Amino acid sequence: MSFLKKIFKSKEISKEPKKIIPWNLLTSVDQLIEIEKESFHKSIAIFKHSTRCGTSSMALRQFERQFEIDNANVKLYFLDLLSFRDISNEIAIRFQVFHQSPQLIVLKDGNTIHHSSHHQIDADLLKQFG
Repeated sequence: MSFLKKIFKSKEISKEPKKIIPWNLLTSVDQLIEIEKESFHKSIAIFKHSTRCGTSSMALRQFERQFEIDNANVKLYFLDLLSFRDISNEIAIRFQVFHQSPQLIVLKDGNTIHHSSHHQIDADLLKQFG
């Protein structure tokens, strides 16, 4: 019995507290106009996520674990690709970034200043753009 307690107890200890990530949901193509304008005042990061992709889920969890930037420096947007593929297509055209999933795109002054995908997505990189 003590063996089972050790197993279950160790799993409880290893749980990380859930961080509150200041995501802004990207749900309309019209928001891209405002996002582009906002990028002249602060850096904008768009995380494109596929809810059916294991790699995308891993990248999102890693990003959220790493994220420690003051929201005043970078504004985060979250795009659910399966629900809003049209927005992803418009992002590719408007900001000249080839679509990938998962993908992190950083905008400043209306332009793409960084983009990464899959295992190259790193929240720590945002510190240099904030």
